[in-house]
Amino acid sequence: MMDDVSHLEKFNHSLLLDLPVNASAAEKVKPQKLDYFLVLDLEGKVEILEFPVVMIDAHSMEFIDSFHRFVRPTAMSEQRIGEYIEGKYGKFGVDRVWHDTAIPFGEVLREFEDWIGGHKLWKQKQGESLNSAAFITCGNWDLKTKVPEQCKVSKIKLPSYFMEWINLKDIYLNFYNRRATGMMTMMRELQIPIVGSHHLGIDDTKNITRVVQRMLADGAVIQITARRHPDTSEVKFLFKNRIR
Repeated sequence: MMDDVSHLEKFNHSLLLDLPVNASAAEKVKPQKLDYFLVLDLEGKVEILEFPVVMIDAHSMEFIDSFHRFVRPTAMSEQRIGEYIEGKYGKFGVDRVWHDTAIPFGEVLREFEDWIGGHKLWKQKQGESLNSAAFITCGNWDLKTKVPEQCKVSKIKLPSYFMEWINLKDIYLNFYNRRATGMMTMMRELQIPIVGSHHLGIDDTKNITRVVQRMLADGAVIQITARRHPDTSEVKFLFKNRIR
């Protein structure tokens, strides 16, 4: 779907212009335990509607690649989907693109697995976590709550690569010693201008990535903050000082 003409016309998936790296800032990055960060910001409260991921190098902060799919709900009527999408994406002018390109969540995950496999970040036969990479989300909701819920709706076993993640709010709290309620607060406090439209998933993902780049340049070490037990599904939070 990334090759769909209407999709490409609306979204610029060459994110180098939105995610520039200053050479002097890159020199300040401290050694990281991971090699790559996958910034994810889901959209959709009833079911997932958008699955955008931006991949950056954890050491150089450079943009590597992006993955972006619109997701078609499976448990909603077509009438409700139409109303939902018009209200959610109509204001951004991308409702038509959503209808033309959205695919079921199961297909999105299959394409995503091909994508992370192509980057040597995961092998399906191993059934393990990501290889020297981790998701970054702005809060625990995306991977603690929403993805497991969507997997149940879509009748899919929760993939092994979703078992751990980095909550940027916890990293922000421990590094700057101040709480941030969300992406917009972080950007305001760090004086980072927003790009695109807030609550359009791919744009929010770009903006969260800009916060990550800034934190790396400021000297933050970004590491796993939450891990789910594969058998019990219990989530263990690894930072004592965290956003609750």
